[in-house]
Order: sequence, then structure tokens, then C-alpha cells
Amino acid sequence: MSEVEEIAGDFVQTWFDEDPLRASLLGLPGDHGRLADLSSASQQRFRTRYEELAGHAEDAAGDSVTRGVLVQQARAAIDRLDAAEIEFSVSDTLSAPALSPLVLLPMVTLDDDEKAQGYLSRLASIPSLVDTVIERQHAAVVPGFLVQAGADFLDRYLANPEQDPLRLSGHSYVDRQETLLADVVRPAFARYRDFLNDELKPRALGEEQAGLCWQPDGERRYASLIRLHTTTDRGARELHETGLRMIDELAEEYRELGSRVFGLSELPEIFERLRTDPALRWNSGDELLEGARSAIRQAEAVAPQWFRTVPSQQCEVRPVPPAEADGGTIAYYVQPDFAGTRPGVYFANTTQAHERFRHVSEAVAFHEAVPGHHFQLTTAMNLDGVPLLRKVAEINSYVEGWGLYAERLADEMGLYSSDVSRFGMLTQDSMRAGRLVVDTGLHALGWSRQQAVDYLRANTPMAPVEIELEIDRYASIPGQALSYMVGRLEIQRVRAEAEQALGAAFDIRDFHDTVLGQGILPLSVLDAVVRDWVASVR
Repeated sequence: MSEVEEIAGDFVQTWFDEDPLRASLLGLPGDHGRLADLSSASQQRFRTRYEELAGHAEDAAGDSVTRGVLVQQARAAIDRLDAAEIEFSVSDTLSAPALSPLVLLPMVTLDDDEKAQGYLSRLASIPSLVDTVIERQHAAVVPGFLVQAGADFLDRYLANPEQDPLRLSGHSYVDRQETLLADVVRPAFARYRDFLNDELKPRALGEEQAGLCWQPDGERRYASLIRLHTTTDRGARELHETGLRMIDELAEEYRELGSRVFGLSELPEIFERLRTDPALRWNSGDELLEGARSAIRQAEAVAPQWFRTVPSQQCEVRPVPPAEADGGTIAYYVQPDFAGTRPGVYFANTTQAHERFRHVSEAVAFHEAVPGHHFQLTTAMNLDGVPLLRKVAEINSYVEGWGLYAERLADEMGLYSSDVSRFGMLTQDSMRAGRLVVDTGLHALGWSRQQAVDYLRANTPMAPVEIELEIDRYASIPGQALSYMVGRLEIQRVRAEAEQALGAAFDIRDFHDTVLGQGILPLSVLDAVVRDWVASVR
């Protein structure tokens, strides 16, 4: 084992020590009975350790790809801790540290007695986690609509104890579990709900002050989160301008497609048709799920023409769990675990299905499943001869950039069933370009929540039910929304350069295997990997 591989192993172990739930979710060995210690003292200790690992990695002997991933991941961990998101994350999303156990713990597979007992230990430690979050957020002054979203999430949870997502079956500790849920877990979450309502809400910021720039040290924090989520040094203003330019370019595609399909050439008319045509709505949640499954089957059938390596793992399609659905995003993907106890799952939001757009479904399925995240993340898991770090690294610009690239790739693959479904591809594109505008608008330029909502309404045909949820997501997770388009633009750039350099020798299957075949990579490392591949083909 090389020096850099040893340090990469130390980093992963440190990462799992910081939050043991990571190892549990991945189906890897670890401490399956502990939750993260979110105290300032603990996080400072881990920050110091990540600094040491980054310093050791810079000049370590060994593979340059592993070194690049290691250095970026160590620096990203420092940026994450420096941003101190725990001090302002109060919404109803996975970013809210007090609420994330309600979403993440049910994803852990309890396939032996040790994990089952560990699960009970984690339930018992939820009050400690909640109290630590309350302590860290005592001085928080955050937007009131995010506080309300967190409180509403907890109201829904507490009102339905019989549907508690933390009630897991398949183990022999049912009585102990029920006691913990009733006497320990729900009182802790009720305490946090009361903290949100009684302490944070009265001093909360208004909707006019929706972004991080209105909070203490917000400019520095946002810069750290841009680096974390994009793996670049691009500034907020540059990203904002990129989004504006792309929105203008997409307008021409809408006009061309709108003229051909609807006989309409003005954007407001096209958007209104897409938003209001009853034929473009789902009739039921079951119909929505079957539409996703059909799109994935079509993609799987033609994938070998575009990829030399096709993962053997199948992707399941399930509805977003009820506890998350009301305030949740349109869809998300959860990768398989390494132990083989959990499949890859594409979760589609079926709540208010009659208000969700039929024409967007295929693009979302291609992004989340095949040839998107399911292909990408299972390929990384299946790699031989690379350190674990390159299989599990958290790099949004690579992961989400590939997902967005997959939506356009699906068009090349002939997967969209109609021109109407191609409107879904454009809708997703304009949403992600709009994210560059809106995220930077909120967190760097001082936009209000309503200004952000109005921008997406004017420049995308997204459903109203989705726009406000999206804006609240961007407000609650600064920088994450930037990763999609930044990553896709980079994958498209390196592909275009490879096509130009290789000419007739360019093979799309080899390019895709190159992009996916080295693990999860920062964008600068991906660029170097593709350049090396081009040089080897010449």
C-alpha cells in the first residue's frame, strides 16, 4: 500500500469517526451504536485532524488521482466545519442536523443483533444530539420561513406516533424500541419543536432576508460552501452571470420546441401551457411510479450501446416516505450498501400527484437512476483496485453534474418518448441554470424569498407546488444547488475537448467508462483523468 493510500484510509476512518452513521448507511464496518457528536469542541478536534491529513497528503508518494481526491476531501471537510451549518440549519431537509436522524436512521439495515442493539443505542442518544443542536443554535437568527418549515415537519411527525419512521421491524427488541420512541425520542423532538417556536421564531429574520449574507459572517461561510459543493474557486458573481446566460440560451430551445409541439413561440404562453394542461398531470401516485419504472427499463435496454461497463445492480422505484413527502423534493436516489442488504432506490414524490408534471418524469428518472446516479454510484462501488475513499467521497459537483449530464445524454440515446417529454429535459435544465441565479441571489446578493420565487416562475415552467419548495431548499442548504450545472458544464467541456482531440478515434463508451471508472472525483481531477485517457488513445 502506498503512502497516499494509507493516508486515504486514515481520512475515511476519521470521517466515519466524526459521523458513524456514514459507515452504517454504506453497509461497512463501524460503530453502529453511536451518533455524531455535534459539539463545538468535537468538531474543532476533527477540523484539526483534517488539517493534519491534508498537510500529509500534499506530498505523499503514490497515485496522483487518489492524492487529488484526498486533498480535496480533507479541504472540503474543513470548509464544511468552518461554515458551521449546524448553527443555522433549521428547516425540514436532510441538512437540518436535529431532524436528519428521522430520515437517515430508517435507511440502516439491521441485519444482525449488534446492529439492532446499536439502533436502540442511537435512539437513546437522540436527546443528547437534539440538546447539542439547541445549544449550538441558541444565538441563531435565521429566516422565519425555515424555522416554520422545521416546526411543521416536527408537528407532522409528532401527530402520527403510529406511523413513526423510526419504528423498524425485523429485530427482537420491539418492546424496548417502543419504550424509547414514546419516552425518549418523541419528547426530545417535541423539545426541539418548542425551541423553534418559542425561541427562534420570535427573533427570526423576515422573508426579505432569506440568505446567508444576512447572517453573521455570511459572506465567508458562503464562499466556503461554494468551494465545498462545486470543488472550484468560482465566485458567486461569476456563477450568477453563468446562470443568467444559460437561461437566455434555453429560451431559444423552448421557442423552437414550443413552435413545433404547441404552435406557440412566446415563453409565457409555452410555460402557461406546460403548467396548466390537464393532460400533462399524473392521475395517481401509482401511475407516476410506473412511468418512472418504464423510463428506467428503456434506459437499461440501450445502455450497452453507450457504456462498456454496465452495473449488475438493479434500481428499485419507491414513493418518498410519508414523513418526508409533504415538504420534500421531487425525487432522490439512495445507493446500495456495500453489504448487499439494500438495493439502489429511486424515491419519487407521489404526494399531490395530480399537481405534478407528467412530462418531467422521464428526465428525473434518467437523472436519479439510469444512466444517472444509479449507474454512476454503483459503478464506483464495484471498482476493484481503488481505495475506499474514491468509492464513497462526497463530491456534489461530480455526482450531481453527472446526473444532469445524464438528462441530456438520454436525449442523445433516444430515450425521451416524445417531444413533450423533451420539455421535461428543458424544464430540468432551466431549473438547474436558475439555481445558479437564485442560490447566489439569495446568499450573496441579498435577494428576498419572493424575488427568488418570482425569478423561477418567470424563467422556468416548473410547477408552483415545486417552486416554493425548491426555493426553501436553496435557502436552507446554501451552495448545494450550484453543484448540478457547474458539474455538468465541466463534463460537457472535457467531452468536447476529447472529441476534438481524438476525432474518429473518440468512442463515447470509452469516454463514459473513463469518467465513471476512477471513482468519485473533484472536477480538477476529472479533467486530468480525461486528459490522460486522451493521451493514451492518440
